[in-house]
Amino acid sequence: MTACRAPLPLALLVALLSASLLPFIPTPHPPQTLAPASNHTGANYIVRFIRYDRAEDHRSYLEARVRSPGWRWVERRNPASRYPTDFGLVSIEEGPAGEDLIGEIGRLGLVKDVSLDMSYGRGLLGESGERFGAFVDGKKRPGKIFTPMSFSEGEGEYYTAISNSSISWRRHLLASRSQVTSMFGASTLWEKGYTGKKVKMAIFDTGIRADHPHFRNIKERTNWTNEDTLNDNLGHGTFVAGVIAGVDAECLGFAPDTEIYAFRVFTDAQVSYTSWFLDAFNYAIATKMDVLNLSIGGPDYLDLPFVEKVWEITANNIIMVSAIGNDGPLYGTLNNPADQSDVIGVGGIDYSDHIASFSSRGMSTWEIPHGYGRVKPDVVAYGREIMGSKISTGCKSLSGTSVASPVVAGVVCLLVSVIPESKRKEILNPASMKQALVEGAAKLSGPNMYEQGAGRVALLESYEILKSYQPRASIFPGVLDFLDCPYSWPFCRQPLYAGAMPIIFNATILNGMGVIGYVDGPPTWHPSDEEGNLLSIHFSYSEVIWPWTGYLALHMQIKEEGSQYSGEIEGNVTVKVYSPPSQGEKSPRRSTCVLQLRLKVVPTPPRSKRILWDQFHSIKYPPGYIPRDSLDVRNDILDWHGDHLHTNFHLVFNMLRDSGYYVETLGSPLTCFDAHQYGTLLLVDLEDEYFEEEIEKLRGDVINSGLGLAVFADWYNVDTMVKMRFFDDNTRSWWTPVTGGANVPALNDLLAPFGIAFGDKILNGDFSMDGEQSRYASGTDIVKFPRGGFVHSFPFQDSSESGATQNVLLSAGMTKADSPILGLVEVGEGQVAVYGDSNCLDSSHMVTNCYWLLRKILDFTSGNIRDPMLFSPSVKRDNPLYIDDNQLPSRRTDVNFSTYSSVVGKELICSSDSRFEVWGTKGYNLQVRGRNRRLPGYPVIDLGRGLNSTAEVFPKTRPKSREKRKGDSSGNGYLGLFYGDELDMPVLVPSHWLAPVVIAVAGILLFFSFWRIRQKRRRRRKGSGSVRMANP
Repeated sequence: MTACRAPLPLALLVALLSASLLPFIPTPHPPQTLAPASNHTGANYIVRFIRYDRAEDHRSYLEARVRSPGWRWVERRNPASRYPTDFGLVSIEEGPAGEDLIGEIGRLGLVKDVSLDMSYGRGLLGESGERFGAFVDGKKRPGKIFTPMSFSEGEGEYYTAISNSSISWRRHLLASRSQVTSMFGASTLWEKGYTGKKVKMAIFDTGIRADHPHFRNIKERTNWTNEDTLNDNLGHGTFVAGVIAGVDAECLGFAPDTEIYAFRVFTDAQVSYTSWFLDAFNYAIATKMDVLNLSIGGPDYLDLPFVEKVWEITANNIIMVSAIGNDGPLYGTLNNPADQSDVIGVGGIDYSDHIASFSSRGMSTWEIPHGYGRVKPDVVAYGREIMGSKISTGCKSLSGTSVASPVVAGVVCLLVSVIPESKRKEILNPASMKQALVEGAAKLSGPNMYEQGAGRVALLESYEILKSYQPRASIFPGVLDFLDCPYSWPFCRQPLYAGAMPIIFNATILNGMGVIGYVDGPPTWHPSDEEGNLLSIHFSYSEVIWPWTGYLALHMQIKEEGSQYSGEIEGNVTVKVYSPPSQGEKSPRRSTCVLQLRLKVVPTPPRSKRILWDQFHSIKYPPGYIPRDSLDVRNDILDWHGDHLHTNFHLVFNMLRDSGYYVETLGSPLTCFDAHQYGTLLLVDLEDEYFEEEIEKLRGDVINSGLGLAVFADWYNVDTMVKMRFFDDNTRSWWTPVTGGANVPALNDLLAPFGIAFGDKILNGDFSMDGEQSRYASGTDIVKFPRGGFVHSFPFQDSSESGATQNVLLSAGMTKADSPILGLVEVGEGQVAVYGDSNCLDSSHMVTNCYWLLRKILDFTSGNIRDPMLFSPSVKRDNPLYIDDNQLPSRRTDVNFSTYSSVVGKELICSSDSRFEVWGTKGYNLQVRGRNRRLPGYPVIDLGRGLNSTAEVFPKTRPKSREKRKGDSSGNGYLGLFYGDELDMPVLVPSHWLAPVVIAVAGILLFFSFWRIRQKRRRRRKGSGSVRMANP
């Protein structure tokens, strides 16, 4: 009887324990991509068709073939409804049925695709003059992700991204406020009678008032928004129109007789939708506009309906001009659509011919991490304190690339009017106009090609080119000169040498002969002398050039026989292009493009001076929500600058070159480089996973081949990531970070053979080492490190969700605990150094740099030179730093990572940015067949033991945190709430110390229950003399 009654206290204990844990059990969250807020019942979707037809016919087609309920046709009442269209707008109920309905519509024969009707928003000025972008204080504003627009000089101070210093917006206008038109010599063409007559100029903006006194030729105003007005209530559209065609003496425009067609595509709140743009673009095509100015932009170049409609606009011979963005002085910040090769992208300069600090810099980031970006902007124009028209009357000044854009649009209108109207469509097109602009531009002496493009627009020089223009194809830039510094940066900063990764140069083919063209045979390298045969060039290029433009990428290597050569190599690359004959012609149009090369070559540097930068494992926005590395940055929360040595890490590249290092970029897996050639593999701010073969090879490279490994990680905390998610009212979906600042679980897999792992703290604070003051900004901690290594720790505050309780205790007077952030260790023949923060290398939002630390780390990893401060005996570990694997940061299970990864679900292959000899293979010294990477968890590689090492190396084991128990759909049960698998929402009290406390209390209660049961039995045995029974 006693044995039967014993479970009662246990059951009671379990019930109490379950009740105590109930507040921590997460409620289910909707999926990331489709979960709407509760007050959202439907969303508008763009259904694109493969042909143009009347909207009523498209509607009838869908109604006749879509059998499922839950959708309705959305009428669009605007001027474009009079013309055939290639898309329809439908409202679809959300939820699983809505997903099925989207698929059903998408499978119809005449349907091209179905996509969300995304919203565009443009930056606006607050009452204080502050510029707003897509995020304010960490929260997303309504509208599509965008960057700030033009701004007034009254804003006061502008803070740079690379220092705490401020730049005062002083006025740089010449005496008596010179007209911008006079800076380009516009009066010379006015005197010849060229004033923009018969040029149809489409201004996509905030509208214009019909009776504005500054304009003599407002032909049409159209409204594409859901507001019932044609007027400009903000002033931006009026200002842009004034720069192009204003006639007021105080703020003259370039082409006063241009016909203005004002497309009001933004509401008073500066919000727009893709469907509004698509209708307005279709109307611009139908009404045969000549030029289109679009002073908007943002980082999302994957809004395909919008991007492809821009291609269609230019394919219909409309010359589009667009602002490159106001995200300077940061690199890799080009805005779309200005970053498209068929669009004239415009940057900004001041009146001293200096690149304006606000002007976005290149290169384009479409192509990276697995290629190399194009040169953008195309040209620059004055964009600071430009005079333009106010809403009703009078003039004002604004600054920004959205001001520089209408400057160029005005120049284009003036140039179009130079060509007789009867010949314009034969001669003028987006390619020929860009040729005239870039070939006539004045190259500025200070900026590089990714800051200024071809240079400052030169109206009169472009006029001379167009006067005698004959349709032809050309390459932009037409010269790559390694001796032309700083214009040819970064190529002029580092010469070629044998054994290096290919240097990639991505040029643009401009085809003024026709909207479609073809490359006639492979490009050809023509060296000027015998030494030129030491250069090997592989080409990748657009076989079909459409619309008007294509690409030509040069992959350049020095042959092995040139390993001791020092000197210059000169020659030309030629590309033959042809287009179908124009009307009245019988034979195709043909042209030969020439790209001039002058390259500097040096003998192959010693291994200790060669660094390999891992670009392959970098992921950026778009397409995934990749969060910013520093969580202190509240108004720019996306990591969208490319994370490339020549974008937001360009200062690191310059520093390494100044320090005598040669830096190469790897855009393929880690199996695709020969470790014997490099002193250090540098891993900075990486977000992707790793193939099993990469982990295996890197272990051998370090331990057996003496490769140095330097890792700069970033924060990773699942609770914090979950808290950062938001509902986007434009895409009508939940946005949640797909990883942290870095993918710490993946890095831990890579570092596991060396006994090293990072944790999930988010540490912030200032510290000093060897007299160098540094800032640790949202970095992580080191939780595993081998015996014999050197580990530096500092007292930082943990700002992660799981560190909240600790911080409460700290505020009560407790001292901060030291957190390990820097570790250095010799492993076999190689050296490994890890640091938990990369923000000090990233120019995007750097507080202080840590270049001094990087140099000391490279001294160690590449040459085993030990700095006395870093290798002080006081920081040497006599015992390993260790935690159990199931306490390591775990991957999110609620995110389909394969959507964004180049590893998960992909085949291991060496691509065209690796050495020629391994193109298309699995890499060096691999006798394995490629296989797809899987998550979460994958079979373990037995890397073996027994290698000599000066430090303890932990065996490679399968991380327990990545395993999932059978029969447990939530991972590790309630323990998973603290140490286990990824939560899809914040728990009420997400504190890592709570689990041990709960478990300890439960253990005490269990022990006390068993003790009381045992005591009762003993008393009963003594009282009754019964036979001794076994313990229950």
